[in-house]
Amino acid sequence: MFVLARLAGAAVLAGAAWAVGKQPLGLLGRSWDSLWYLGIAAHGYGRTLRFPPDLLYSDLAFFPLYPALVRAVSTLTPLEGAPAGLAVAWLAAGVAACGIYRCGELLYGRAVGTALVLLWGLLPHSVVLSMGYTEPLLTALAAWSLYAVLRGHWVRAGALAALAGLSRPNGFAVAAAVVAAAAWEVWRRRGRNVSHRLWTGAALAPLGWASYVLWVGHRKGDLLGGYFEVQRRWGSTFDFGRGSLHFVRHLLLRGDRLVFPMVLVIVAAAVVLYALLLLDRAPLPLLVHSGALLLIALGGSGFFESKPRFLLPAFPLLLPLARALVRTARARPWHATVVVGALAGLSFGYGAYLVVLADTPL
Repeated sequence: MFVLARLAGAAVLAGAAWAVGKQPLGLLGRSWDSLWYLGIAAHGYGRTLRFPPDLLYSDLAFFPLYPALVRAVSTLTPLEGAPAGLAVAWLAAGVAACGIYRCGELLYGRAVGTALVLLWGLLPHSVVLSMGYTEPLLTALAAWSLYAVLRGHWVRAGALAALAGLSRPNGFAVAAAVVAAAAWEVWRRRGRNVSHRLWTGAALAPLGWASYVLWVGHRKGDLLGGYFEVQRRWGSTFDFGRGSLHFVRHLLLRGDRLVFPMVLVIVAAAVVLYALLLLDRAPLPLLVHSGALLLIALGGSGFFESKPRFLLPAFPLLLPLARALVRTARARPWHATVVVGALAGLSFGYGAYLVVLADTPL
C-alpha cells in the first residue's frame, strides 16, 4: 500500500512537471537540500555560500550518513549523483515503512500497522519520501530503533539510534527516546537485575549525533559551540518558538502564499495529535521521540516552511488516527474509503504543487 501510494504521488508529480516543461526525476533528485548532499557525496565538506546581510551557508550543517551512503552507491554501482541519491532515499523509505508497520502491529495489531503506514505515505509532505532527502533514512532508523526498544533489544536500539544521530540534526530525538526508556527501566527495577545490554544500548544511542557535533566544533575551533554557530549562520536557532510566533503573527495579519498557511495547519494538527497520543498512554519511547521532534519544530526559528518535513519521522503521532481509521473501516468501510481518497488527493496534489510550482524551500 505504501509503494502504491508513493507511485501514484510520483505519477501526479510527473504529469504536473511535464505540463510545465520540467523533468520530474531532476526535481526529485536535485532540489534544494538535495544539491548540498550531492555536493558532499561528490567532494566532501568545505562548501560555503554567503548571502547578505549576515547569512553564511556552510555544508557543515548537513550530517554525513546520507551523503556517505550516496557515495557508497556511486562507488559500487553504475548509479551516480542524483540517481544514487534517489536510490538511497527510496530504499530507506521502504525500510521505514516496514519498521513503522512493525511498531503499529506490535502495539495494536496488523490492521493498525497497515493503516499507520498508509497514513504516513499520504501525509501532505509525503512527497519528500520520494526525493533525495534525509527524512526517509532518519525515519527508517528511528522506526527500527523504537521497535527494538519496545522488544527490549537494547544494543540494537542504541546502535540504530547512533546511526540516526548521524543522519540529521533532529536525529538526537531517537537517542533521547532510547535513553529515556532505559532510564525508566532502571528506575522501575530500582537498579537491580539490569542487564549490561541496557547500559550498552543507552551509552551507544547519543554517540552518532554527539560525535558529529563535536567534530564540526573541532573543525570550527569551538568544540561545543561550533556546530550551533554554523546553524545560526544559516538562520536556524532554537529560541523556544519566538521566531515562529513572529512569523505566525505576520502570516495572520498580512497573509502569504499557500505553503505557509498549510504549514500552520499541519503543525497545529501535530500538536493535537501529540495530545491524543498522551491521552492514549502510548509507550514512553514513542512519546519522547515524537515530543522531541515536535519541540524542535515548534521551538526552532528559520525556514518556517520546512517544519512539516521535520515532523515526517514523528510517525507515532499518526497512531490515534490509524486506530480511528481501522474502527471506521470495520464499521463503515465506505466512509474509510472516502477519507483515504481525500487524503490521497490532498497528498498527491499538494506534493506536486510543492515540488513543481511553489518556489519555496522544502
